[in-house]
Amino acid sequence: MTSLHNFSHILNIMMRLFKQLFVIYIALLAGCLLTACQSVFDVHPYDMNLHGEHDINATQIARIRQLYNTRDTLRIAFISDTHQWYTQTKAEIADINSRPNIDFVVHCGDMTDTGTTNEFRMFRNILRELKVPYVVVLGNHDFLGTGDQTYEWMFGPRNFSFIVSRIKFLCLDTNAMEYDRVAPVPDFDYMEQQVTADSADFDRTIIIMHAAPYSDEFNNNVSRVFNYYTLQFPGLMCCVYGHDHVDITHRIYEDGPIYHSIDCAQHRNYKIFTITPDGYEVERIDY
Repeated sequence: MTSLHNFSHILNIMMRLFKQLFVIYIALLAGCLLTACQSVFDVHPYDMNLHGEHDINATQIARIRQLYNTRDTLRIAFISDTHQWYTQTKAEIADINSRPNIDFVVHCGDMTDTGTTNEFRMFRNILRELKVPYVVVLGNHDFLGTGDQTYEWMFGPRNFSFIVSRIKFLCLDTNAMEYDRVAPVPDFDYMEQQVTADSADFDRTIIIMHAAPYSDEFNNNVSRVFNYYTLQFPGLMCCVYGHDHVDITHRIYEDGPIYHSIDCAQHRNYKIFTITPDGYEVERIDY
């Protein structure tokens, strides 16, 4: 009995000691989170600690419409896939700024490499160097981590459109793989609504996206359906996309529109579209 009593006494002491150590551990952990460790979370790449300019696309679209809505000719610079190559991107922007007849810029996505908050901030600062208005489409790299949420806060909705000089520019999120192909991407409900939305204000259409049909990012189970929906738009002129890091113009579908691929900044070229009442011309710019 004496041995059993001693064992029980030792066990009680050990349990009290364990409880005391546990309380000390929790106190130290809480102190770490509130003080010394706080700086670690402050610099987390996906911290969503957002501030400064936001809803940029809406602001820039308002500028575009104010400046150019009555123009019969538009000159638009299309750039894309600037991630990893910010030095080349700055040279690209400098070249665009050197051309006084460019009206606005469309970025076809992948402004960041891994969707971090700091990358979005850095690229926002680079875009501020442009002397003309601009809009930015969501790319698959921009989607990574919390990038999709950062994009929505900083630039706006993933699908959006605007009308200038009776041309509807329809900008679509086509990054289906980033949703594990379980979300309606492309959003056909949105496309169907846009066919007739503000129909009295436009009679021509340009569709812009990051990933084109039959690419690795697109939901290719619905590629033919996508072509059907694009053909419903009045005066469909062409589709413009990025992602593939090549300069190519082709027809993806025999009965579909022309698709223009915009090259990446690494290859130091972009395209200028000159749109007139009679059609449009495309010029490759090497810088």
